[in-house]
Amino acid sequence: MSTTPPEQPPPSQSGGHGGPGMGPNVNFNLNALMPTPGNAELVVYILAMILLAIIALASDAYNVNGWVTAFTAITVAYLISRGIAKASRVLEQ
Repeated sequence: MSTTPPEQPPPSQSGGHGGPGMGPNVNFNLNALMPTPGNAELVVYILAMILLAIIALASDAYNVNGWVTAFTAITVAYLISRGIAKASRVLEQ
C-alpha cells in the first residue's frame, strides 16, 4: 500500500519575521540617532530677542543700538552654550 505524505504548507515569505504575529527583528543603535531639531535654549533665545525688540520699540532710553548690542551678546552666549552642549556629546573612539 502506498501512502502519500500530507501536503505541507509552502514556506512563508515573512521577510525576517520571527514567526506569526511577531514583528521584524530590528536592532536600533539609539546612541547614534541625531538629536531632534530645536532645543530649549533656542526657544529662550528667540523669546529674548522678541522681548528686546518690543522694549526697543516702546522705550526712549533703549533704542536700536542697544538692541543690536544685546542681540550680539546674547547670540555669542547662545553659540557658546551650543558648542559646549555638542562637545559633551562627542563619542570617544
